[in-house]
Amino acid sequence: MNWKVEIKTMLKKSILDPQGQAVESGLDALGYKNVSDVNVGKHMELVIEDVDSKEEVETQIEEMCERLLANPVIEDYTFQVEEMEG
Repeated sequence: MNWKVEIKTMLKKSILDPQGQAVESGLDALGYKNVSDVNVGKHMELVIEDVDSKEEVETQIEEMCERLLANPVIEDYTFQVEEMEG
């Protein structure tokens, strides 16, 4: 089976997000005064091929996030796994 995976990483709440602050400032300068608490993260999509179970895919994604895709010291991550048709 093939699986579509979406992964999102965000800085932990305790970590300063200078990029988010810059975006919030820019929006404020453009007149969007009602925007606050902007956080910037990463969104990744990938396909896992030839794996029989969703549990195996989830284990692989956890490992990939811990080893490369996220920095678990400063980032949290979430992911969704969907079986691909065809």
